[in-house]
Amino acid sequence: MGNSLLNLYVYLIGGALIGIGLERVAPAKAPVYLGNFLLWIGVPLSIVTFLRGANLSGMIWLAPTVAWAAILLSTGVAWIWIRYRSTKAVWRPSTKGSFLLTSMVGNTGYLGYPIVLALVGPKYFAWALFYDLLGTTIGAYGLGVAVGAYFGSQFQGNWQLIQQLLKNPPLWSLVAGLYLRNIPLPLSVEQILKVLAWAIIFLSLILIGMRLGQLTSLRQLPKACASLSIKMVLIPLALGTGLTLVGITGSPRLVLVLQMAMPPAFATLVITEVYNLDHEFTVTTLVAGSAGLLLLLPAWIWLFQG
Repeated sequence: MGNSLLNLYVYLIGGALIGIGLERVAPAKAPVYLGNFLLWIGVPLSIVTFLRGANLSGMIWLAPTVAWAAILLSTGVAWIWIRYRSTKAVWRPSTKGSFLLTSMVGNTGYLGYPIVLALVGPKYFAWALFYDLLGTTIGAYGLGVAVGAYFGSQFQGNWQLIQQLLKNPPLWSLVAGLYLRNIPLPLSVEQILKVLAWAIIFLSLILIGMRLGQLTSLRQLPKACASLSIKMVLIPLALGTGLTLVGITGSPRLVLVLQMAMPPAFATLVITEVYNLDHEFTVTTLVAGSAGLLLLLPAWIWLFQG
């Protein structure tokens, strides 16, 4: 696992650094074009490909169940923290909304997929996939939208984000992948698909680097650290321990803990912009969380690899 973790760090940091470098020289809309390509073509293709080698037996339904447990528990703890801190200092409604969002959902797709594939392998990729699509995605554009509408200003209506949920290509690619996974293909075609799928995963890391290159504000770091402590430390530790107590161990447990421990999703930035929440806080949390993940990964592997 030590070599796997080192290779993963090279992979993650290398992809992010390439993205940060490209952001400085590429056209302003390059991240938008790359993001659209990944959303509509790249990620669906990789999902269909990796599903072909995934193990769908056993307690696969546990993945979205744990995802929703993590989302709801994170939201509850974050709200308690807000109420406590509000007795000592004034929190703007927009900051409260952003704090709840960044504590609620993680980057379980663009970042969670390559980490799970590198550390656990494609056999348990479906656990990460179900966690992301049936947990994080619906949570972000469901409960996350409700939080944005409640705490935000300049309300633009729910339809825009509801469309993003219903038209989300990865959700439809999950259905297609489940249908196509048992259809035999020539070995050469399978190999080409795997190469393309891994290339797409690396492009996802480059996109993350390009986005991080645009996010430079860290003035709200203390508040961001509180949100990240809930999202990336407290909840994975509590629910990971709970999984152990009920007999869920080994690779499935590690996949679920890794997904719970991902930094805040970029969907939180989308919702923040649509509902005019605290953009500076959300940006700070995304940057700090992405950096903090590198420090936390060895601890999660040591505690829950089994």
